[in-house]
Amino acid sequence: QVHMVESGGGLVQPGGSLRLSCVAPGSIFSTNAMGWYRQAPGKQRELVAVITRGGFTNYADSVKGRFTISRDNAKNTVYLQMNSLKPGDTAVYYCNVGPVTMRRPYPMDYWGVGTLVTVSS
Repeated sequence: QVHMVESGGGLVQPGGSLRLSCVAPGSIFSTNAMGWYRQAPGKQRELVAVITRGGFTNYADSVKGRFTISRDNAKNTVYLQMNSLKPGDTAVYYCNVGPVTMRRPYPMDYWGVGTLVTVSS
């Protein structure tokens, strides 16, 4: 079964930065917009950023101006640069195909195990 492989999470102080990476199966990456999602304890999974094959991006209001999504089509990899991190950004971060509208429903398949981001002093 194909799935995503996320990396780059860790513990960071408020105001700090992290860069997440996600390698996707080529058959999925090459034909879809890709998104970064996050799920905090006790909360629903939410889509925070999406990028189309052509590079159009969209962001949730909660991360706009602080997070930047990008993709390397030659490496089947999508990135999330996170700056000015806040404790409220603490969550497990996942990548997957992403609706450009940012609206549910989200994908049912291809989920990886995610990467944990903890923002704390």
